[in-house]
Amino acid sequence: MRYVILGTAGHIDHGKSALVKALTGIDPDRLKEEKERGITIDLGFADLTYPDGLTVGIVDVPGHERLVKNMLAGAGGIDLVLFVIAADEGIMPQSREHLSICNLLKIKSGLIAITKADLVEKEWLELVEDEVRDFVKGTFLEEAVIVPVSSKTMFNIELLKEEIKNVALGVEPKQTKGLFRLPIDRVFILKGFGTVVTGTAISGSISVDDTLEILPSTIKSRVRGLHSHGKPMQTAYAGQRVAINLQGVKKEELKRGDTVVIPERFSSTKTIDAKVELLKDAPALKSKGLVHFYLGTSDVLARIILYERDELKAGESCYCQFRLQDPVISMSGDRYIIRRFSPVETIGGGEVLDPSSYRRKRKEGIDDLKIFESGTLPEKIATKIKKAGMRGMPISFIEGWIKAEIPLIKDSISTLKENNVLIQFEDILLHNSAFNVFKEAVKKIMTEFHEKNPLKPGMLKEELRANLNSEPRLFSGMITLLKDIAIDKEIARLATHSMALSAADETLKIKILELLENSGFQPPTKEELSRSLELDPKHLSDILRLMVKEGSLVRINDSMYITTSTYNKIIESLKGFFRGKPEMTVAEFRDILSTTRKYALPFLEYLDSNKITLRVGDVRKLLLK
Repeated sequence: MRYVILGTAGHIDHGKSALVKALTGIDPDRLKEEKERGITIDLGFADLTYPDGLTVGIVDVPGHERLVKNMLAGAGGIDLVLFVIAADEGIMPQSREHLSICNLLKIKSGLIAITKADLVEKEWLELVEDEVRDFVKGTFLEEAVIVPVSSKTMFNIELLKEEIKNVALGVEPKQTKGLFRLPIDRVFILKGFGTVVTGTAISGSISVDDTLEILPSTIKSRVRGLHSHGKPMQTAYAGQRVAINLQGVKKEELKRGDTVVIPERFSSTKTIDAKVELLKDAPALKSKGLVHFYLGTSDVLARIILYERDELKAGESCYCQFRLQDPVISMSGDRYIIRRFSPVETIGGGEVLDPSSYRRKRKEGIDDLKIFESGTLPEKIATKIKKAGMRGMPISFIEGWIKAEIPLIKDSISTLKENNVLIQFEDILLHNSAFNVFKEAVKKIMTEFHEKNPLKPGMLKEELRANLNSEPRLFSGMITLLKDIAIDKEIARLATHSMALSAADETLKIKILELLENSGFQPPTKEELSRSLELDPKHLSDILRLMVKEGSLVRINDSMYITTSTYNKIIESLKGFFRGKPEMTVAEFRDILSTTRKYALPFLEYLDSNKITLRVGDVRKLLLK
């Protein structure tokens, strides 16, 4: 099966809907008001099925100037255009605007139908054909087939069907291996089923029972059922008109402009970097001006910031940023249209380059945008990840950022990793330049830390991570790759760092040892030592920690330290006692050390925690052999 979307285009009352009905037997005007007034107000839909399996979904758009925004809602997903011009009126204002829109959206294929051929003479029809050929010169329709038709007499309708088939078979298929994305153009309630949304699937595929998300409202749901052109199906693919029956969602929660996507890949944005081009007859556009911004089925007000200039003139193009009033869903590579704020008329459009941008300074440079516009897929991915710096970027974000098929994205990432451009930690990608920045930042922080804290073994890893503002998983992966950094459990240090004492600190060490050795089993507390030595408590803590690491002291608790020789005497006294008795009370321990309960209890707690003694009720047993 092959699916292609055809959109009609042309001036009001040139017979677009009548032609669709003649081609398909389906009246695309579904609204009561449309039938009463004889004009198309909103989008209409039909399908043309061929015996060889080709299905052409038709989106019929309004031609009235006041309804161009409805036309744009249907134009975003079309593959080819059926441009309609009435033989009795020829080229009209909306003919020109619709052609400009199709050009700006970079629609590549189409054909032209001259309708109401039964109302004019043959010579007049030939003049109109010449006028049309001249009108489309320099556009994608320059070489298009022109077919005069009559929906009333069915003149050339079968020929037009064949020409549509020929053009449709040459259309490049949509990305069925990309992420599923469907901009919503209709929301309604179907009795017995609930809420249904419709739209053109512009990439990927989706199946019944799949979980999906509606953005930007972040509503999660499940596919209850799928239809395309009135037929139920298990799986829907890019290129099809699709109706999705949603589970557990109210109609009032949704609107045209929302987008159905697979979860956890896309994010809404209100800031978009883009390339903009103005039509040749458009008025000049000033930076910071307001415009109507059309993307997919969404229509939002936006302020345009021009890069490297203050004004854009007719026929010119430049890089810019759109700051949107409301969020939209977009990917790098999407096409958009802009219209004047007032009076509302189409003035230009272009390509979305970075849909997850930030408010950059105008003097910052736009080298990245040049790559996003014309670089290869690997170059675009590498540039986007490089801009993320030390934060890195999940692979899932890249998949939802750029309009490309997933296998191509994965191949590009693999190539970049093989060429040492990117480094991967779990699902997070980091540019090699950012890793080098990380490495230098870590060395700088650690060097400064050791200079200020020469007696500390190192810095807590979590403190280091907080200083770098790094994502935990990314930090854990990166830190292990740094050969200059040694990790000991939760402590990080420079591999070359060794705790060294000054001459004054060496003298202090001797004084501390003398004081603690002389005090025996009744050592002064850390606070008492600090006062006695007239030493800053923090500095004393660093020296005591170093002496414990060297083995000259034993830390009983945070405020009590004894010398190693005193500790050995405690152990020998214990062994001597337990040679004669199987159990020992606190009072007996106090007596064998000739100390007080104030010191005996902390000693015993230390011995218990180090599995030298075992407390059983009010007595201790010896575990040390």
